[in-house]
Amino acid sequence: MAPVLVLIERVDGAVRKPSLELLTLARRIGEPAALVLGAIDDTTVATLGEHGASTVYTVDAPELADYLIVPAAEAVTHVAKMLDPAAVLVTSGPDGKEIAGRVAVALDSGIITDAVDISPGDSSPVVTQSVFSGTWLADSTITSGTPVITVRTNSVAVETAPTTPAVESVDVAFSDLARSAKVTGTTAKESSGRPDLTDAAIVVAGGRGMGSEDAFTLVEGVADALGGAVAASRAATDMGWYGHEFQVGQTGKTVSPSLYVAAGISGAIQHRAGMQGSKTIVAVNKDPKAPIFEIADFGVVGDLHTILPALTEELGKR
Repeated sequence: MAPVLVLIERVDGAVRKPSLELLTLARRIGEPAALVLGAIDDTTVATLGEHGASTVYTVDAPELADYLIVPAAEAVTHVAKMLDPAAVLVTSGPDGKEIAGRVAVALDSGIITDAVDISPGDSSPVVTQSVFSGTWLADSTITSGTPVITVRTNSVAVETAPTTPAVESVDVAFSDLARSAKVTGTTAKESSGRPDLTDAAIVVAGGRGMGSEDAFTLVEGVADALGGAVAASRAATDMGWYGHEFQVGQTGKTVSPSLYVAAGISGAIQHRAGMQGSKTIVAVNKDPKAPIFEIADFGVVGDLHTILPALTEELGKR
């Protein structure tokens, strides 16, 4: 089987769940080959092997930490040219999409972004996208060069396929362009203790119906009781009630959790575009005609300021 190159993302040395999803998809169309940027350890290798990576390639160079996205793109391009893979898979996101775009240009290849599924095709993988704000599913194939594909998080369930991977270190000669924008300093983001929004299996979101910034403590209470992440609609973030980095929707982040709780969110198409791929949707709204109820699996009509505290209390009991 042809190799499928998967760019692995890590946080604090741990492999992120979206990368394990990519390995699951890669096994459908070829033999997963993982690419790790930076120093590697036995735990990372074991995790990748547990999820089917037959080979783990590692590029460890100071340029990857000291400079912006270009060194990472050049590293992926170098390994892709070395392997001639059936596809290159990258997690969708600001960094992932920029890397994928640069790699596609360097390989003179086609690119598809925000895939939600991948399956074998006659000459190229068939890539499924959710389009027109989730109204349709579109199947596409890339006809030029090595397919470069970015995949939305939470699009596929992670499956294990234990193997013992070979580990190979790769040297990359970075260009002067890769060293043109240097990182001069970093500030660690204050942790809330909650899972990352795009990775979370449970998301609790608040909208204009929350009524105030203080009311978002009700959303946080439910999220913490469920072990989930907090999100907000654009209306809530525009009014300064919650940070823009937590916005879900067409102009915000796209999430596909197992459970999405929408409180005080009307369900405009722009918001639905970012969350209607959720497995189970629960809506809380005082307006029984709110569009969110059209896609909700469960709906509660009532005052969220009463319902959310009661829900948090009941979750605490259980």
